[in-house]
Amino acid sequence: MSMATTDRPAPGAAPFVPQAYRVDEVTRVLADTVTLTLAPLEGPRPDFRPGQFNMLWAFGVGEVAISISDGEAAGSFVHTVRAVGAVSRALAELEVGARLGLRGPFGRGWPLAEARGSDVVVIAGGLGLAPLRPAIQALLANRQDYGRLVILVGARSPEALLYRDDLAAWAQRPDVEVQVTVDHAGADWPGRVGVVPGLVEPAAFDADDCVALVCGPEVMMRFTVAALRRAGVPAERIQVSMERNMKCAIGWCGHCQFGPDFVCKDGPVMRYDTIADRFAIPEV
Repeated sequence: MSMATTDRPAPGAAPFVPQAYRVDEVTRVLADTVTLTLAPLEGPRPDFRPGQFNMLWAFGVGEVAISISDGEAAGSFVHTVRAVGAVSRALAELEVGARLGLRGPFGRGWPLAEARGSDVVVIAGGLGLAPLRPAIQALLANRQDYGRLVILVGARSPEALLYRDDLAAWAQRPDVEVQVTVDHAGADWPGRVGVVPGLVEPAAFDADDCVALVCGPEVMMRFTVAALRRAGVPAERIQVSMERNMKCAIGWCGHCQFGPDFVCKDGPVMRYDTIADRFAIPEV
């Protein structure tokens, strides 16, 4: 089964030109993280595929690539933003009614169509659940098209877990396996303590007929891929989101070059077997 993801919506006739968007809703999800619901000031919102990203422009500050984090918001883009730099801090401080610029969507998404008929294992670490959330929503909306669905999520602590309401709702479904772990927790945490790669071995899925979708910090993804390979998952069935520092989003500036590839054009979702030689090298 081919896991290439060549079909994706075009970013428009003028991909360098930001379009004006309005902040319709701001939800604080963590101490340093907010979710922004953005509506276009003119025209309809462009289509997108789960796993793609937009370039968000904070006026007077700069532009940053942020994954789309909700596939169910009709007419709007939803982005979960962690305040870690000047641009993301400016975005996280926006209030309802504020304006910002948006270019996109860009990049290759998760290969959900190609995964039909197979088990799907979704593995997220930290903020990596944000770009995986639209994929999970799409999988649940078309649940009959897939085999077993396993969602494995890790975070530094219980306080750092994203989308707790979603996790609880998904865990209530009889046709989904959800496992959550944290690196560190107090005595009041009732769940697992440990790193997310440790959830792979006990999970129930067919290693010979599954597709794994992985997103999280670089070190977490390396160990998770290793755990999937030990479990018998073929390298061509593993998809990873290789998010990098992107400036132009169309492969001109070179900031996101990853060996012979550009993450903005050839990713961010990449098939593991096509990048395995570079994947093991930290911060290529």
